[in-house]
Amino acid sequence: MPKDDRLKISVLASSSSGNATYIETPKHHVLVDAGLSGIKIKRAMESIGKDINTVDSLFVTHEHTDHIKGVGVLARRYNLNVYANEKTWEAMMPKIGKIPEDEIHIFDHNKVMSLDDLDIESFAVSHDAADPQFYKFYHNGKQFVILTDTGYVSERIQKTIENADGYLMECNHDIEMLRDGIYPWPLKQRILSEKGHLSNEDGAHTLMDVIGNNTKQIFLGHLSHENNTKAVARKEVTQVLEDHDFGVGSDFKINDTDPAIADPLIAL
Repeated sequence: MPKDDRLKISVLASSSSGNATYIETPKHHVLVDAGLSGIKIKRAMESIGKDINTVDSLFVTHEHTDHIKGVGVLARRYNLNVYANEKTWEAMMPKIGKIPEDEIHIFDHNKVMSLDDLDIESFAVSHDAADPQFYKFYHNGKQFVILTDTGYVSERIQKTIENADGYLMECNHDIEMLRDGIYPWPLKQRILSEKGHLSNEDGAHTLMDVIGNNTKQIFLGHLSHENNTKAVARKEVTQVLEDHDFGVGSDFKINDTDPAIADPLIAL
């Protein structure tokens, strides 16, 4: 039987309450963020037929709890190599407890590193964290981009992430739901600011700028429990893309994500 050399992904959880994504190549099984408890991430892995004991690396985007809740316990229990930039490490360490020094790795933004058959490119974003960054993963000619937790998308980021085969794109809130909702005004201002989160409309317009012929899978991520729903996010993004003649459902597929149910493992 031929060797399966595809880049495989599963969004294990994505929401304003917890985030984790699994990425697999023949030589490496990695996580991006661990914003759920260790046991929940273990069970999410099992739900897609994967064993958390096979994970070797964990890439952290920033120090907010919905991205690091399980980092400490996973690193200690499964001897993971953990990658984050220096300022994120400084902000994260008091929250995750002590982990072995040989598992701590500095990975600054706007760099590319290689793990055998997996290349990872980091890029800075605009968010109210110490030094937030996200990642693009390369394997066997395929690319997968994770971009959530940013208030806007610069031309530099657009250039970095254009024409990927798959995207996990932030669609945090519906603007009207947020404005009319129960959040206090200062929190609404923070979310709507350039250091906040992308709305459904922002996510759709970002996708318009970066989608290319290679793009086949789009995941709508980091939805707010209070200010969005899967149906609303999907409708708004689909409408914007179709209004500009993008082939939703024919050229590429739009996928929902969930706070507690892992997306099936797919190959790009």
